[in-house]
Amino acid sequence: MDVARMLAQLDELIAEYREMISTRTEGVLASDRAKLLVSRLEAAIDRLAPPGSSYVRQLDVYREQKRTSLKIREVFSIALGLHHDLASGWVETVVEMVHADTHSDYLNMAEALLQSGYKDAAAVITGTSLEVHVRTLCGKYGVDTELASGAPKKADVMNADLKKADVYDGLRQKQITAWMDLRNKAAHGDYQSYDEHQVRMFIDGVRDFMLKYSA
Repeated sequence: MDVARMLAQLDELIAEYREMISTRTEGVLASDRAKLLVSRLEAAIDRLAPPGSSYVRQLDVYREQKRTSLKIREVFSIALGLHHDLASGWVETVVEMVHADTHSDYLNMAEALLQSGYKDAAAVITGTSLEVHVRTLCGKYGVDTELASGAPKKADVMNADLKKADVYDGLRQKQITAWMDLRNKAAHGDYQSYDEHQVRMFIDGVRDFMLKYSA
């Protein structure tokens, strides 16, 4: 999900809270409306905040609070802080760091497999990491990852869409197409059409691509 959509969801909930308290109706913060809103605020924080972040840890402190009038004020403050940090780009940076660490782990696994003589498994893992990264880039830049039918787009379609969105140029698109072709050969048992050196270049190239185009 791109940041604009995340902010839009929080904007809606923040506006509802402010409208609710502006009525100055007695007991409004303990009403059924408040109970529903606090549940939606909790869900939004769980959905939008990076796993293990301070937003989630703060929310954990108040999850079991029984008094809605107290809980909603605290949960609203957490959601407001998350909104401000998303708008300033801080949370997006954290998410990119998490993605980078995850992809690095998989590429290290691919390297270990290659060094042990398992070039085909290394190629498949590297290709899968690449496809996941391409899909994540689409989310970052607001490029659809689904077809009009709702089916997920294939990697080559997302690759072309990222080029159209000027995320990278045509040379990069062609390189990614070649990498995906190598991954497909490995996944379909065409093991003789590439060698260990090509897989080594594949791993190094994907790592460089992920560093240059962080998601």
